[in-house]
Amino acid sequence: MFSLLYEWLKGFDIPGLGMFQYISFRSSAAIITSLFITMGFGKKLIRMLQKKQIGEEIRDLGLEGQLQKKGTPTMGGIIILTSIVIPTLLFAKLNNIYIVLMLVTTVWLGLIGFIDDYIKVFLKDKEGLAGKFKILGQVSLGIIVALTLYLSPDVVVREKVKNAKGDFVKEIVVENTTGQQSVHFVTKDVKSTKTTLPFLKNHEFDYKWIVNFIGEKSEWIRWFVYAFAIILIITAVSNAANLTDGIDGLATGTSAISGVTLGILAYVSGNIIYADYLNIMYIPHIGELTVFIAAFIGATVGFLWWNSYPAQVFMGDTGSLALGGILAVFAIIIRKEILIPLLCGIFLLENLSVIIQVSYFKYTKKKYGEGQRVFLMSPIHHHFQKKGIPEAKIVTRFWIVGIVLAVFTIATLKMR
Repeated sequence: MFSLLYEWLKGFDIPGLGMFQYISFRSSAAIITSLFITMGFGKKLIRMLQKKQIGEEIRDLGLEGQLQKKGTPTMGGIIILTSIVIPTLLFAKLNNIYIVLMLVTTVWLGLIGFIDDYIKVFLKDKEGLAGKFKILGQVSLGIIVALTLYLSPDVVVREKVKNAKGDFVKEIVVENTTGQQSVHFVTKDVKSTKTTLPFLKNHEFDYKWIVNFIGEKSEWIRWFVYAFAIILIITAVSNAANLTDGIDGLATGTSAISGVTLGILAYVSGNIIYADYLNIMYIPHIGELTVFIAAFIGATVGFLWWNSYPAQVFMGDTGSLALGGILAVFAIIIRKEILIPLLCGIFLLENLSVIIQVSYFKYTKKKYGEGQRVFLMSPIHHHFQKKGIPEAKIVTRFWIVGIVLAVFTIATLKMR
């Protein structure tokens, strides 16, 4: 909104107005605004939820301090979503297709989570929204994201042009003012299904390689493969974040860490100088997403004020489904989705612990007539709770692991 105001008023000599053309300034403004909204609006919403007795129904799982949380307000994800959407609308360029896609993702998954929480809290149905409807909503979002990336002419990747021998084409550029000559690679903007592949020399993977054996038809079939991968990633990460939201501050803190990392990756991928220096894929117009992720970081960090142990409010599915989906779509857009298992390693660990626990229990029950467990309880954070480790210590240690994974993720830009 302010960027549009800048375009209208830039002809006038208004002091300070020019700051709105810089992504760094608008990102800083977005994160500060997000924090203010979270702090101010958060307290009022918590009081409103308490008055309406919108509290979490706690199942007795035999965990220490668990029953003390009964009645803690839930649906606090509304605070997070509001703190993301408003600063983005204020400071991001709303004609940017990537910003529009992230806003749709935030509202879409937030609405699915809200419906789930509403059924649990107001209709007193502990099961909430049926799983098939959640999956349907996530798959639908995946289709929207895939179609947008395929159809929008603004979604392109800048690649170096090669000649018939496979060598990169170069050209001599003469500076108009100084007459100084320099050699640059010739580039072009193309529609592509390429993504970043860590640790390898060329640092890129093209989904069309999966279907190259088909021949000419692989040019359009690759988009179906790409769409399938997008749907799978969004569904998996969104549900993994939902599983991680089991103890105070865990999902919020790990999401904030992942958000910071993705923000750095988006900024360097959208800056032609840094992209060239790091020899990574340059994506035009992607730098604007730094404003969105700044609001995301502010929202998650600010929500920790209320959600850290002992939590004054839970985010509920309204927040957890949206957080995972946002991280997934953001990573897909900046072509870093293959890094998700590393970056969101905590989410992956939580998800795997449930899969392993359920699979092993079913296997042993079928084979021996009695189910056995690998963990004391899943997801894995409950396993550590069962071992008597304090909740706050578990969360802090998981954050530390998340930070290490985030640093390693950034390091992959040069590790090849």
